Amino acid sequence: MITLRPITDANRAAVVALDVTPAQQAYVAGVAESLDEAEQCPEAMPWYRAIYDDDTPVGFVMISDNIPPGDPTLLGPYYLWRLLIDAAHQGRGHGRAALDLVIDHLRTRPAAEVLLTSVVPGEESSPLGFYLRLGFQDTGTFHDGERVLRLPLTPNPR
Repeated sequence: MITLRPITDANRAAVVALDVTPAQQAYVAGVAESLDEAEQCPEAMPWYRAIYDDDTPVGFVMISDNIPPGDPTLLGPYYLWRLLIDAAHQGRGHGRAALDLVIDHLRTRPAAEVLLTSVVPGEESSPLGFYLRLGFQDTGTFHDGERVLRLPLTPNPR
């Protein structure tokens, strides 16, 4: 069963050790870098969790959770900042299950109607196809060199 759990002193090392394939590293930052970004950018309202399959950490997810309006450098108010599934655990539906849990969380948030994300353009190992299969729509716009995608949260697109 996939769950999202807080990162604590007890699980931090195991979660930070999670990594994608070498080809995917061009498309997603690692957990340690993500945690550093969260600490350095409190204005982006970071909310992050370890992704577990039963009692095994298999991934990491981080969103911007209800960014206040006014900062044009931040996408939001709800933005999927990171989704990482460890290379040894990919292809088992963990990413989709984790995103479903994030969406469940967002449905409890004020006026959460759309989840945005962005994707580095590329051919090999780009996560674009994954996000499109999950119902994200390409907006045709770019932010910091990345393609911006949107997922309507209401009504449920799946």
